[in-house]
Amino acid sequence: MLWFKALHLIFMVTWFAGLFYLSRLYVYHAMSSDQISIDRFKIMERKLFFGIMTPGGLLTIIFGTATLYTGHWLDAALPLWLQVKLGLLVILIIYHLHCGKLLFAFKHDRNKHTHVYYRWHNEFPVLILVGVILLAVLRPV
Repeated sequence: MLWFKALHLIFMVTWFAGLFYLSRLYVYHAMSSDQISIDRFKIMERKLFFGIMTPGGLLTIIFGTATLYTGHWLDAALPLWLQVKLGLLVILIIYHLHCGKLLFAFKHDRNKHTHVYYRWHNEFPVLILVGVILLAVLRPV
């Protein structure tokens, strides 16, 4: 079980690093006007999303599920703190998919947002991360 938990945490860090960096790339991409930079950002965003973020997210979920299973969390009713944490995970998955939608818009030169939007967009996963960590460590509810 500890191996599953360790791998869950490793891939969670990888996933969040990708989420933080992708939105930062979107900030710079939205500010770019020359074709060389735009093409470079498209490549970087695609590689980050499909090569790091998505595998990191999937492996986070796989090893988190394995941790739940081997810890016998699934044998009884889940405590409220864990239900809330899993709810935040669902929200994070929706955010991840939204990042993919934005990637598609940038890929086809259809971005409709300014760099200011992406600066705020970049803050959302921070809130989720704080909530998940506080719930996992403090188990307050």
